[in-house]
Amino acid sequence: MTVVRFNKNIDKISQRYKTLKHQLIFLSALLLILIVFLPSNSIAGEDEPLSSNGKNVGTTAAAFLEIGAGARAQAMGGAYTSISEDAFSMYWNPAGISDVSGVEVVVSHTNWIFETNYDYIGIVSSVGDMITIGANVTSFGVGDQIVRAVGYEEGTGEVYSAQDFAIGLSLAMNVTDRFSFGMNAKYIDQRIWHSSATGFAIDVGALYKTQLDGLQMGFSISNFGTNMQMAGRDLINAIDPDIINEGVDKIPVNYETGSFGLPMLFRFGVSYQMDFPSVHSKLLVATDLLKPNNSEESINIGLEYVVYDMVALRAGYKSLFLDEGTGGLSFGGGIIIASSSINLLIDYAYIDLGMLSSVHNFGINLKL
Repeated sequence: MTVVRFNKNIDKISQRYKTLKHQLIFLSALLLILIVFLPSNSIAGEDEPLSSNGKNVGTTAAAFLEIGAGARAQAMGGAYTSISEDAFSMYWNPAGISDVSGVEVVVSHTNWIFETNYDYIGIVSSVGDMITIGANVTSFGVGDQIVRAVGYEEGTGEVYSAQDFAIGLSLAMNVTDRFSFGMNAKYIDQRIWHSSATGFAIDVGALYKTQLDGLQMGFSISNFGTNMQMAGRDLINAIDPDIINEGVDKIPVNYETGSFGLPMLFRFGVSYQMDFPSVHSKLLVATDLLKPNNSEESINIGLEYVVYDMVALRAGYKSLFLDEGTGGLSFGGGIIIASSSINLLIDYAYIDLGMLSSVHNFGINLKL
């Protein structure tokens, strides 16, 4: 009997290994196809100008879309593509909201560099067992600034402001009990004083839960959309086209700005969660491979340790192996307050931005 049971167990392990092997081969092939057919140059467009270092740095519009939403994700170094537990997944991988049950509201605030502020608000609701819908708003900007000009160094008496925002709608579907797909469509608006630019983009992603408990894989493509071009009455001016001859001065003209693509980004992530029932804790380890259209490839890594489902400690590193980047070490934590009707998560993250110093991120997650 012992030998028979042993053989059966060996057969089960062998079968599970073969299934997992086939799944890994399939996902690896899918990843390879996506990377091959989405090279950086083709994503950026053949007509996009290159920066002096040939890396497309600074050649895309709506840079606020690259900041990242949620203190939990930021504390883990942005390695969040394969994690599916909250409404912040609408930003990282829209397929990740497929695991949300009931209604969930998230709010995130970041004191960004140069006295700017970045805010993200999202709400997600499950519709049956297969479909989850959500909406999100991203805001980035600076308060009123004094308008200065030559001869008016102390100010002209006017003020201006700069404000960017994006409004998105998300949909995720559980195709099977292990595979989900999601999409986030968004409207993008950038404004400075009386000039603005608008655009549209979609984010798509997929999430796969392997048969090895705790191991998940995911990929996403973010900000696939239109170019953006500034326009407005600030670009209207009066010039003298012929300084030699008189009588043709103050001719009204409208300056035309350049058109720039969005910061498109391909992510592939793997995460693994290990449970330790004896000490009432669990450890989550995650890593993401990033391929943007305005920089070189890089890797994000992160981990989270949760004790008694009450306290979470997190750490990560963003843009690993990327020279002259603004990534670096991040860490933070969270407190989980649970009751029979609601769950409240309060999170904090410290993010090192290298040469741009550091920022602080605060987040709230309310599950109803």
